[in-house]
Amino acid sequence: MARSLATAAATLACFAIAGIARAHGVAESDQAFIEGAKGINIFPYMYLGAKHMVTGYDHLLFLAGVVFFLYRMKDVGIYVTLFAIGHSTTLLVGTIFDIRANPYIVDAIIGLSVAYKAFDNLDGFTTVFGWRPNPKAAVLVFGLFHGFGLATKLQDLTLSQDGLIPNLLAFNIGVEMGQFMALGIILIAMNLWRFSPSFQRSAIAANAALMCAGFILVGYQLTGYFTQGA
Repeated sequence: MARSLATAAATLACFAIAGIARAHGVAESDQAFIEGAKGINIFPYMYLGAKHMVTGYDHLLFLAGVVFFLYRMKDVGIYVTLFAIGHSTTLLVGTIFDIRANPYIVDAIIGLSVAYKAFDNLDGFTTVFGWRPNPKAAVLVFGLFHGFGLATKLQDLTLSQDGLIPNLLAFNIGVEMGQFMALGIILIAMNLWRFSPSFQRSAIAANAALMCAGFILVGYQLTGYFTQGA
């Protein structure tokens, strides 16, 4: 039991640390391609979108929290679709219309989404406040911030106007493909874990660690805001 709890906490902590270094980041080689690409490049942009999702640990932590206590595929599909709608909307609209916001603040809200979902999984809102925010609406709203977070990074790059919209659509399709691939792995791991007799007990510690990871991300981004981005 103790070993399971420690493993869950350590894994989530590692994800958080990795997320601090890589969340929403665009690798230098990818930056060079994006800034140098001309015309329509459907498949390269799809690859970059998928790569962003499967290496974006803030996205993965949030998705893990969202599906943590979802046992029916119908429910998983509803929540993931809401997240995808929000994510896609602000990614495309923010980039195409150059809608800007401070990236540190946006990424801090993304970190807060991780902490929020873990707190919700622990039934914290009902216990502490006596009410619970609509979980579907919350996933949609936080999805908007997750998409806007990537838009703020793309806005820092010099995107060619030649083929911009097709390339952004391809990038977004890649993001959603990466999301479904990552989600499949998460669901397989979750289902295997649920067969463990200690799942209900260790789930509490796992969500507590998930909440801590979210607050670590928030603290890191706010530190960046006050020292560099304010």
